[in-house]
Amino acid sequence: MDVGIPRETRAGEHRVALTPWGVKSLVQRGHRLWVETGAGADAGYPDSDYQSAGATVAFSRIEPLTRGRMVAAVSAPDPRDYELLHPGQVVFAFWHLPAARPEDLRALLAREVSAVGLEAIEDADGHAPVLTSMSELAGGLAVTVGAGLLLNALGGKGILLGGATGVPPAHLVILGAGVAGRAAARTALGMGAQVTMLDASLESLRHAAAEVGRGVTTMLSSRPNVEKALGFADLVLGAVAVHGRRAPVIVTRDMLRLMKPRSVVLDLSIDMGGCFETSRPTVLPKPIYEVDGILHFCVPNLPAAAARSSTLALTNAVLPYLLEVADHGLEGALQVHADLRRGVYLHKGRCARESLAAAFGLPRAPLPGEEGRGPS
Repeated sequence: MDVGIPRETRAGEHRVALTPWGVKSLVQRGHRLWVETGAGADAGYPDSDYQSAGATVAFSRIEPLTRGRMVAAVSAPDPRDYELLHPGQVVFAFWHLPAARPEDLRALLAREVSAVGLEAIEDADGHAPVLTSMSELAGGLAVTVGAGLLLNALGGKGILLGGATGVPPAHLVILGAGVAGRAAARTALGMGAQVTMLDASLESLRHAAAEVGRGVTTMLSSRPNVEKALGFADLVLGAVAVHGRRAPVIVTRDMLRLMKPRSVVLDLSIDMGGCFETSRPTVLPKPIYEVDGILHFCVPNLPAAAARSSTLALTNAVLPYLLEVADHGLEGALQVHADLRRGVYLHKGRCARESLAAAFGLPRAPLPGEEGRGPS
């Protein structure tokens, strides 16, 4: 199968979909790879590494997007590139389609492509392997970034996250006990911060406390508890996610006013619309804006700030699915891999995911392999 890997064009995106060894794994199975020149440069992989792995380096994005029966990307293709996509093509990317503009979704349906959301691939227990790999990185990075934003030089209130002898540490509040939230808690506790975690599920909080340890305080995510936590927080991390759906808004603008001036919020849910009413996407190197005296950091592709580590983690997680589709075609892979079926948003011009169909009022079409198994 011909597989295309385009260079990422989204602002602040430095990752690439596959490392050279990931490309070599496909080449060794007899597949042809087209990698756009410069695709891996920001992650530390020059074109020569991809050539050594057996790929053809293309000097425009037209070849990877038009030649590939399958396209592997990090961010979803820009709407301006939709005209390069063709019917029956399989495109793996972080699509986040529930948060897409209706006109963009209609354009994709008209192109009759099969869109596989890396964030939506999940097993029967709800574990999302590709999203998990990125969420682990994002949680740790968010704490590192947040610690800097608390300093005076970046507009913060001048607090050292971990404190010092005789000096109390900052208080981090984490909304969401998922993978990103737990990773953030581990990092923050290691740096000496006070950590409070809220989630709507007691079972998730039990799991987080068992994994992270007794250093984290847990609270049920009721509105009174969220309001109470906002009142004592120096730093609030939004890590609320529902696979394949828009993130729920947990903190309204009125609630934001409960926070102390020059406190910081970081919204890791911004890829799926954000969990703060006041969130809007930002990009590095100017990722901060202020609302009602509160600093906001809402960078959608935060793992891209550690592009080499993120690309390695992404390749580890996504390569097995790419190999299955390259070897057997999408229909063949869907017949035997239920986790992959759950990640398909669109299939040949039809909506394949129930939550997406409900969000946009579209009919849902069954996928190969679903007979007798129920919808995704």
